[in-house]
Amino acid sequence: MTTVTASRDAAGPASASSVPPHPRGRLDWRLRFAALSLIWGFSFLLIKVGTDGYAPFQVTLGRLVFGTAVLAAAMAVKRQRLPRGVRTWGHLAVAAFLLNALPFSLFAYSELTIPSTLAGICNATSPLWGMALSMVALSEDRPTRVRVAGLGIGFIGVLTVLGAWQGFHGLDATGTAMALLASLSYPIGWIYVRRTLAGAGESHLSLTGAQLLLATVQLAVVTPLFTSVPTSFSLVPLLAIVALGALGTGLAVLLQYGLVAEVGPTTAQMVTYFIPVIATAAGVAVLGESLAWSTPVGAVIVLAGAALTQVRRSA
Repeated sequence: MTTVTASRDAAGPASASSVPPHPRGRLDWRLRFAALSLIWGFSFLLIKVGTDGYAPFQVTLGRLVFGTAVLAAAMAVKRQRLPRGVRTWGHLAVAAFLLNALPFSLFAYSELTIPSTLAGICNATSPLWGMALSMVALSEDRPTRVRVAGLGIGFIGVLTVLGAWQGFHGLDATGTAMALLASLSYPIGWIYVRRTLAGAGESHLSLTGAQLLLATVQLAVVTPLFTSVPTSFSLVPLLAIVALGALGTGLAVLLQYGLVAEVGPTTAQMVTYFIPVIATAAGVAVLGESLAWSTPVGAVIVLAGAALTQVRRSA
């Protein structure tokens, strides 16, 4: 569920090169790491609840509105301005589409027909897609045998989750494809950002705030074209959308921002491996979603493969 821009690894969180040291008295990073894992893990449950009362585009628009509000408040407190330059805003518009508007919408639509548990596991394939794409798009990111093996293992895990030996019986192909496409959109966006915005002089918070603002504008234009104004406002789904935006997008970005600054991107990106575990537990415990043996087993294989794709050659 990574949403931020800055200098990035092709399949990991933003670089903290421009982030100042964390102030004393801040909550221990392990607690913040756990909070971020829980927030992003529960995001798939919140999406499912939100779509029970509102159209997917409306869920995504609400999510972006509240997420942008949190970032705007953080920028105001830190007295940071939006970035300048037409070229920067053009690149941010593309990043907003690839990292926010498109994947958020695809996940919302996918959860109309697939469980939140499956959507959370599909999200864990992002490092695999990132590894595969970086071999083509980033000439400096040469693969090793271990990383290629991780890629193969990861996709075996995907096939296990989907029950390939049963001919994908009982699986909604469209919803699953949307969730996987959403996961693919993240590394495409990361690579684009790395190529176009890595050297930007603006702060991480400024770039991310502008990115979420642009994604909000994009959804504000699209949503009225495909949905109608709700005739009633369901309270629980509405609260889920508020939490999804304020916590799952706004606060989560700030937590990730602080973690990358304090412990580095390698440790911070380990949150990726906790998200599907929490998403699965939440879906089963709270929503009562069924869980075949192949889902957790395949998820473990996916995470093992994803972890191997992050192993770097020693200097």
